Amino acid sequence: MEQRFIRVTRTARYHVLGDAQKAKRIWIVLHGYGQLARYFLNKFEGLGTDLLIVAPEGLSRFYTDVSHQRVGATWMTREDRDHEIVDHVEYLDTLVAEIQKEALPDATWGVLGFSQGVATACRWLMRGNTKVDNVVLWGGQLPPDMDRARIMERFTGMHVQLVHGTDDKLVPATVTDLSLQTLKAAGVRATVVKYEGGHDLEPVTLARCLNP
Repeated sequence: MEQRFIRVTRTARYHVLGDAQKAKRIWIVLHGYGQLARYFLNKFEGLGTDLLIVAPEGLSRFYTDVSHQRVGATWMTREDRDHEIVDHVEYLDTLVAEIQKEALPDATWGVLGFSQGVATACRWLMRGNTKVDNVVLWGGQLPPDMDRARIMERFTGMHVQLVHGTDDKLVPATVTDLSLQTLKAAGVRATVVKYEGGHDLEPVTLARCLNP
């Protein structure tokens, strides 16, 4: 058996909340495992009139229940992971280039990754062409393939917030603390934001993170 690969063109879906021509702050928000972008975007309703929230959806969808009624999306799995990472990095760079056509030239840019979206956000910022001002890594873990030299090169000048729910059963506080140590060791300006809650976006904390 011989494994081969070809490059194909496919259609990616994303949802937006706000007006790109008026927004002073633009956030690309990356959902977690098994979520769909339009439902994830509901969490960002009413957080500010001068915000544009852009929620891209992972390229791989699947049924999340045995009756095949609910659909979710994922950014990647361990199967053929390197190609999936490349595809998503290119996808997200292309999306930003599309949004920039409408955006104000002085708008600030941010990336928020939630749960599985944390690793996707980090890999994108490490490997892609997009440079942002603010990064929010919420309820997730830095991917193991981040090395210090690359972090120093790509994250310089960014403000990184690591958000942790005190009742999060999926991501313990030790994971957040280790992420903080890794970023600070590379000279990144990083802080930890804690809230009382579980593995979910808490609205008050979310509003503060998006309006630094």
